[in-house]
Amino acid sequence: MVSGPGEEHGERRLGAAELGAELGERATLVQFSSAFCQPCRATRRTLAEVAGMVDGVAHVEIDAEDRLALVRELDVLRTPTVLVLDARGRIVRRAAGQPRKADVIAALGQAVRWPARG
Repeated sequence: MVSGPGEEHGERRLGAAELGAELGERATLVQFSSAFCQPCRATRRTLAEVAGMVDGVAHVEIDAEDRLALVRELDVLRTPTVLVLDARGRIVRRAAGQPRKADVIAALGQAVRWPARG
């Protein structure tokens, strides 16, 4: 996982309206995928597994082709791209390509620990 808390997108927050699903109570793993993306399937399994291990964490998968405006706004250049959001919907980590489970867990730890600011 690359980029740190608020580095690229400042205080940009994503919510249910943008994601099409509710945020997790503690954190949300957002995955941008496309139909013929083989690494997206493995990423889906990894993120779902991690979300299932940690209470209050949601996994939301977004079809990049169906949500081009959001893809452009967030500068998603390839699939899979994973965003880790804190409880308030702030982007605290992002990565392009298939992440390793250990990296997802570490990034999730950062999102859960990152102090929430009003």
